[in-house]
Parts: sequence; C-alpha cells; structure tokens
Amino acid sequence: MSTALPPFPRGQEPSGVPVPLELTAGPGGPQLRADAARNRARLLEAATRLVEEHGVANVTMEAVAAAASVGKGTVFRRFGDRTGLLMALLDHTERQFQAAFFSGPPPLGPGASPVDRLHAFGCRVLHETRDRLDLYMAAEPDASRRFSYAPYRVRFAHVAMLLREAVPGADSVLLAQTLMGYLEPALIHHLTRQCGMPLERLESGWHDLVKRTTSPVPDEGPSTSVS
Repeated sequence: MSTALPPFPRGQEPSGVPVPLELTAGPGGPQLRADAARNRARLLEAATRLVEEHGVANVTMEAVAAAASVGKGTVFRRFGDRTGLLMALLDHTERQFQAAFFSGPPPLGPGASPVDRLHAFGCRVLHETRDRLDLYMAAEPDASRRFSYAPYRVRFAHVAMLLREAVPGADSVLLAQTLMGYLEPALIHHLTRQCGMPLERLESGWHDLVKRTTSPVPDEGPSTSVS
C-alpha cells in the first residue's frame, strides 16, 4: 500500500531551487494568477481525495472535474493531460526532495563528498518511489517525454554534476543516464512487486553500482606480449 500523499500546500512555497510543473502566469495580472492558484489547489485537493478513497487507477480528468464541481475543460487547461495531473500530485514531494539535495544537510545535501552524496541520493529516491509507487507508475510520461520532464531533468543534472566532481574526465552524461536508469519507477516496480526483492537489496545494489562507477580504473601498466 502506498504512503498517503502529504497535505497539499495552500500557498506557493518559497524555494531557491528549480521546481517542476510551476504555475504559469496568465494575461490578466496578479488577481488572475491568484485565482488560478486557488483553482489549481482545489483541483489537486479533489484529485488527492480520489487517490486516497479509490486508488490512482480511478483518477481520471473527468472524475477530478466532477469531484471539484468544475468542467472537464478546466482540468485539461490546468494540467494538459492525466500525466500532468498526476505529476502535479507529486509536485510537493518533489519540491521537498529537491530542497534536500540542493541545500539540505549532508550527506544528501552539500557538505559531503560527491560519492557520499550519490549514495544518499539513490537511497532517498528508492524510498520515495517505493512509498508512492502506484502514483509514480501512473504518472510515468510516455517514451517521447520521459527524459524531458522537469523532475527528471533536475535529478539528472544533479547526478551528472556529482559524477563530474567524483570522476573527472569520465563521460558524466552517459554515466548519469546509467545511474538514473537504476532508479526508474518501472524497474523498482518490477524488482519489488513482481520479483519480490526487498528494498534493502536494491539499496545494496545501488551502493555497489555507485562504488563501481566512481572507483578509479586500475593502471595495468604497459602490456607485454607472450612469444
């Protein structure tokens, strides 16, 4: 059973880090923006109730519109599609996570070595994803958008930065993609629910992967030929 979603914040939370799915300003000035923020919060509160009462599978744009007593078009204008709506439900959790790895205490935040931060980053993602796995699975963008979604880009950039510091001269972009692949919700779903692996095994695997990725390659010295 997935952990309940955290309470949706009533106001815009101040943050010094990038955040996904940020509300865009409309052409009508500050009052319109305030109205849009209230409407967005109302829709997300309705969606949260549906998740808690009926499960993620039953959260549709139509159901959210009915629960919030608005037209279906309003929900589509706010979130684009069902994936956008479900990603918005994860927005508050993602904001908290980003704040933790950008400016929180070590080892996840600054102050620890890049390798230690990578170890902490993966374990935190594994736990966050496991706790809300149904929602993460339902919110997975299609293949054409998977790597361009804001939360993925922020996480990827952070991992790539840590790899550049930990393994100078390596291809940090491709190495970051490899590490991020280990943290994909679909893989976590497969390993934990379909294969029955405990999360502790996935954490051990993450630590092993980070260690192997960041360990210096031994110098084998000049090669010798055998005659």
